[in-house]
Amino acid sequence: MQATIITIGDEILIGQIVDTNSAWMARELNKIGVHVYEIISISDDREHILSAFAKAKQQSDLVLITGGLGPTKDDITKKTICEFFNDKLELNQEVLDHVVRLFKEYVKAPMVDMNKDQALVPSRAQVVMNQYGTAPGMWIEDGHAIFISMPGVPFEMKSLMTDSVLPRIKEIGNLPFIHHRTILTAGQGESTIATRLEDWENDLPSHIKLAYLPSLGTVRLRLSSRGADKDFIIKTVADQVKQLYVLIEDVIVGESNDESLVHAVVQLLKDKNQTVSTAESCTGGKVASLITEIPGASQIFMGSTITYATQSKVDILDVDADIIDKYSVVSEQVAIEMAVKAQLKFKSDFAIATTGNAGPTQGDSDAPVGTVYIGMATPSNVYGLHFMMGNHRERVVQKTINKALELLQKELIEM
Repeated sequence: MQATIITIGDEILIGQIVDTNSAWMARELNKIGVHVYEIISISDDREHILSAFAKAKQQSDLVLITGGLGPTKDDITKKTICEFFNDKLELNQEVLDHVVRLFKEYVKAPMVDMNKDQALVPSRAQVVMNQYGTAPGMWIEDGHAIFISMPGVPFEMKSLMTDSVLPRIKEIGNLPFIHHRTILTAGQGESTIATRLEDWENDLPSHIKLAYLPSLGTVRLRLSSRGADKDFIIKTVADQVKQLYVLIEDVIVGESNDESLVHAVVQLLKDKNQTVSTAESCTGGKVASLITEIPGASQIFMGSTITYATQSKVDILDVDADIIDKYSVVSEQVAIEMAVKAQLKFKSDFAIATTGNAGPTQGDSDAPVGTVYIGMATPSNVYGLHFMMGNHRERVVQKTINKALELLQKELIEM
């Protein structure tokens, strides 16, 4: 089964918002065996929408649409759907009752006719009720193709997909089993790893595909396979992963079904019943933010300080001002002091600290741009490490985040 994902909205095309819906939908469709053929974003324009619908119908069995279902005049998706299918809008009483209830229970403003118009849906559409908003989902079957239109608000779309759309797609027909194993590596670049794996990669079975997914400081290796025989696929991928470990075990730092280093770290902390805190300067709280995005992080994350200014390290973290004066705010000694004080303040098993000069100017330190120190406090040790992360601000910050998580993961693995 093949799918096209269409997101509608001028706000996406002018960069006012980032389209996160498509990536999430693609991942969820992939999990149930649906092949996503194309993802496109289009404007709130009738001709553009009609053209995209026509193309998608030719190439896909499923067409999933988000956006353009609001109550204002610029939201034209429903009307354009009617035009595409030679249909008309009609009042759906169930949706109207739902909208009235939402306004009565949650909205203080009076309900106007524009809000009631949310209950107008194409006559041939099967309504998919939206429990968290006024715009319903719509399921329309036309020959071989199924069009599924959903609101663009991410949490509304995700609820519709999870509760209604995905289960219904799974009932349509036999979907292939899709299997991924993602190996996390650190310490070597993509080209070096590819050279080491060249012979092994050339001998991979035809049903197994390898993808290199590099980011700053890490490379993920994703092995993927799909087919009808689940047991065969799982076994053959596992056999190849065993060979992979033999070849590059020195740079493998773990595996993650979620394909991110932070997921692997959080899971390790949970598995080992350990906690962590952070004290961040040059990373501006981004390490803590990544950790707390993971569901269940409250079990392992004790707290964080963003002591960006030099004086805040003294006032908030109780870093010894004499150490800063003697060694500089960007130094191994200050990184160690920050980690130790965070560990004490938050009563955590581990603590990560970052201090550095991300640029473009030198700030409160004479350290060259790209200089970073990461402090690590463990239940039995404390140390600081020095890195040169380049001369681009975003690169310096992201590499520091990845390296900090990599160091924490290494400590947890070696416990």
